[in-house]
Amino acid sequence: MNAPVISVKNLGKCYRLGSSTGHDTLRDHLTHTARSIARLFSRSSSASTNVEDNTPTEYWALKEVAFDVQQGDVVGIIGRNGAGKSTLLKILSQITDPTEGEVQMRGRVASLLEVGTGFHPELSGRENIFLNGAILGMTQREIKRKFDEIVEFAEVEKFLDTPVKHYSSGMYVRLAFAVAAHLEPEILIVDEVLAVGDAQFQKKCIGKMQDVARSDGRTILFVSHNMTAVKTLCTQAVLLEKGRVTHAGSVNEVVNTYLHKSSANELERNFDLWENAPGTLQVRLKSLKVIPELKNGMLQATVRTPIRIECELWTHFTEANLNLSMFLNDIGGECIFNTSSTAHAVSNGICKFTCFIPGDLLNDAIYTISVLVVRDRSVPLYNFKDAVTFELLDERKNKAWHGKWPGAVRPHLDWKFEQQCSTHP
Repeated sequence: MNAPVISVKNLGKCYRLGSSTGHDTLRDHLTHTARSIARLFSRSSSASTNVEDNTPTEYWALKEVAFDVQQGDVVGIIGRNGAGKSTLLKILSQITDPTEGEVQMRGRVASLLEVGTGFHPELSGRENIFLNGAILGMTQREIKRKFDEIVEFAEVEKFLDTPVKHYSSGMYVRLAFAVAAHLEPEILIVDEVLAVGDAQFQKKCIGKMQDVARSDGRTILFVSHNMTAVKTLCTQAVLLEKGRVTHAGSVNEVVNTYLHKSSANELERNFDLWENAPGTLQVRLKSLKVIPELKNGMLQATVRTPIRIECELWTHFTEANLNLSMFLNDIGGECIFNTSSTAHAVSNGICKFTCFIPGDLLNDAIYTISVLVVRDRSVPLYNFKDAVTFELLDERKNKAWHGKWPGAVRPHLDWKFEQQCSTHP
């Protein structure tokens, strides 16, 4: 057997929480400096208070991770939020260094980890195509040869000479994916960026990745919460749990293991401190709750139960307009529906969005909810995926048939029946 294209051996990544060392990026250094200054003033103004314990705490985002990938394999990296998927991809993409272990990569790597990765906002789409190509190590001749295919795939011909800072998130991801997929890297690493695009574009991207893998023999690592997409695209899969590989092998076996391990009911996510909450420097998730409106002593929500969704956010803005977009997905990652709030002005503090799902709408199944925080109706700020999980049980008036009710939804609709008497010839 040929040597693997990707070989991961005893890989580990440790973060020292509260430590003054180990900053991976310029942002980390600046944040640390700002916090140090704040602590200095805080201590000088409150000398009588006890100095907090700043003993560093180790957090292993990855531990003893090992697997091999052969040329032409399409491998899905799956797992819950916090399992270590993004950390693994950052190490494979050489964005951050591992604490221990090693990675051997044989071939040119293209990574698509965030919307518009490697784009300069002031440059046009045309200029960014050449910039990205140069970053990937392509010559100007190679980029020109693929230029028309990239533009056609991205569907941004009208905006090619417009600075990409004016692009919508969908245009960003179309162009970024088109560049990464068409400039012929031996290894393509794709994170959950395709969720930004519409369904037609996602299908187009998956088709392109299939062509790249089957026709050109290139290797793809694909991270997604959409298990249908993983099963469609991938031949192999790796399941991460709490930073460790628990299963690796056939995509169907690994995905089925993951789905069976998923909890049926995790109705709340609460974060007591801003520092521990997921999000950005401007907005973080304080809580997300699924509240079934149970009646008559019911212990479990059914398809007839109304559901209330409450989302609280910490916001740190001088002035901004925010709206919340909510995605209801089935356990396989397929989106049942997406709904968005109106935009509201926010500043520093806590804001709360509430959404109501009526009874007699959804089918009996297990569902997850993801929320996307959006600024000015067009700028995604943070996407918290599969934050909560809930299950709806079956309830029907017709007890004569006990099979699974077909369809993603099960709305209770009003019907009308009329009959006219007539004399048949």
